[in-house]
Amino acid sequence: METTYVFIALLGGFIPALFWLWFWLREDKAKPEPRVLIFSAFIAGIAIVPIVLILQKFALTRFEGDNLMFVWVTIEEVLKYAAALIIVLWHKAVDEPIDCIIYMITVALGFSALENALFLFTPLMSGAFTDSFFTGNFRFIGATLLHVLASGTVGAAMALSFYKGRALRVILPTIGLFIAIVLHALFNFFIISASGAAILGVFMFVWIGIFILFLVFEKTKILARKHLT
Repeated sequence: METTYVFIALLGGFIPALFWLWFWLREDKAKPEPRVLIFSAFIAGIAIVPIVLILQKFALTRFEGDNLMFVWVTIEEVLKYAAALIIVLWHKAVDEPIDCIIYMITVALGFSALENALFLFTPLMSGAFTDSFFTGNFRFIGATLLHVLASGTVGAAMALSFYKGRALRVILPTIGLFIAIVLHALFNFFIISASGAAILGVFMFVWIGIFILFLVFEKTKILARKHLT
């Protein structure tokens, strides 16, 4: 029975993440990225989950309250960014601004896939199937997109600095990382204290951010076209 629950949790975690991955890859269909690099970025996101959990467990012994939450969020965002830098962002295939956003989002979705599965597994094991259903749906439209937004923000900063000098290629992504941490921390802070209609308001905050990310996607396409001409 436990094996069945693991399988269901993995399906519940990975299917939504893979859907969103397919959705975002369509934004780069004019010049799609190598599938092996997309796969590597997704796996990198999965692989850092255990590292994040270990570091967050250690932080639990050093911090508390809002400080703990901020440290946890920082660990997640920094490691997602580091994974993307180490695994794919150095590759020669990253040859246009939009690629930075694509790979950051892919790492985020790999991370979210396993994180979602872990969130689903606990209620499944306790027999709280209704809770698992609602958890899966809420994370599909909330937490998963929050990871996309946060990492996408870093990718957007990298994209906007793509054709700039070396200093700006360091400064802008660092600012993007800081914004990502703040966005993630605000989401966690409000979602913990929200209930009922207030949860929808928190999700609206994420959806508006996703819409802005779409606009940045289009901006990066324009930057690439201008650079070619």
